[in-house]
Amino acid sequence: MADAGLEVAAAAALRRAVELDAGSRFPEARVCYQEGIDLLLQVMKATKDETKKSQYRQKITEYINRAEQIKKHIEKEIEDGKYHKQIKIEEDAMGFSYEKLFQEYLNETVTEVWVEDPYIRHVHQLYNFLRFCEMLVKGPCKVKTIHLLTSCGEGSEKSQQTSALEEIRQSVKNCGIKLDVSFSPSIHDREIRFNNGWMVKIGRGLDYFKKPQGRFNIGYCDFDLRPCHETTVDIFHTKHTKKI
Repeated sequence: MADAGLEVAAAAALRRAVELDAGSRFPEARVCYQEGIDLLLQVMKATKDETKKSQYRQKITEYINRAEQIKKHIEKEIEDGKYHKQIKIEEDAMGFSYEKLFQEYLNETVTEVWVEDPYIRHVHQLYNFLRFCEMLVKGPCKVKTIHLLTSCGEGSEKSQQTSALEEIRQSVKNCGIKLDVSFSPSIHDREIRFNNGWMVKIGRGLDYFKKPQGRFNIGYCDFDLRPCHETTVDIFHTKHTKKI
């Protein structure tokens, strides 16, 4: 007899997939379809009843066909430069480290990155940028150049910003990466672009994490465990990314 728990889980995943599909949230729908299909395959294998097996097989085929259609639709959107995925990060949500957010788009073809963020000035914002650079160093991308466009701090903040960015520049240089820093007094946009065509716009830029309660609190080191501010992430793919 098939595991009833697996069947319930499969039904829930596929129901969610259909809802997302109906709402034109195709990337998320595809993931849920795949999850539901995998679970339904396990249910089918554990079923002895041939009639039920046949019913499961028919349903699996239908869902596979729909998932394949969605895959082709997404590929065409990417090819046409029309791909758009949106992620809403809720207040106090966790699990949104830079690795989780960007890793999907950082394949081995990425060699150049552009960061536009007006707020890489305060100490915690400079640490955010350092964390982002660390992610790029770890790969699997082969980044050779990082371009940062930000606003310039004032007074003592300016010297702190200059010193920190210079230290980061020297540090990434030791990893074979060139950091090119530019300043603009009128910058407002927050976006990150990779030379493989992916573009990520975050409402709060890289500064979407809440301040930890202390240096020895969970989440201080691991950003996946750090609560977030509410923000929206928009992800696009375009064939020709503009350069700063």
